[in-house]
Amino acid sequence: MKTKKQINEELMVIHHLFPSNQTELIRKTPFQLLVAVILSAQSTDKQVNKVTSTLFQHISYPQDILILGENTLKEQIRSLGLYITKAHNIYKMSWQLLSEKYKWVIPRRIEELTQLAWVGIKTAKVVAHQLYGEPYIAVDTHVHRVCQRLWWVKSKAPEQTSKLIEWLIYDTHKYLAHHALILFGRYHCKARNPLCEVCPLQKHCTYFGKMR
Repeated sequence: MKTKKQINEELMVIHHLFPSNQTELIRKTPFQLLVAVILSAQSTDKQVNKVTSTLFQHISYPQDILILGENTLKEQIRSLGLYITKAHNIYKMSWQLLSEKYKWVIPRRIEELTQLAWVGIKTAKVVAHQLYGEPYIAVDTHVHRVCQRLWWVKSKAPEQTSKLIEWLIYDTHKYLAHHALILFGRYHCKARNPLCEVCPLQKHCTYFGKMR
């Protein structure tokens, strides 16, 4: 495995390739962001943006979901995977946010975010990063793949990688790492046909070494 110093040096190369710190999910309000991230489970950002381009004309805040109704919400998001479960939990989550405990405010702390329906660690980290600038790294399949190929960690699942990478990345780099790693895995270090031949990290990559 590589040292922390090596990993963070390679991370900065990735950050220079993909410097944006904004999610590709299109939204205007914090609640729309939370809904979009929930909808993105087992769906691409492109698919979610297509659905929310219509949905977000009707919902901006938790109370709008209650007015819309769970059945109508199901129809609106029908083209996405797990749409029935997602609709049910978004409806439930909207009630939670309107309760005395949350008072319409999307919480900042991971512990509180994960108490909302359908909000797991990865979703909570994305929301905290985008809404509050918290230095979390959400590990999806793209980030997991990058970390394995560059030999930053050796793990079998994104959940394991998530725990390891939080320790390996310097605190000063965590905010930058979040989207840099996601976008690098999504558009450069792809699962199929990765852009190895033009990658500045060729000599540091175990995957490229095996492919030669």
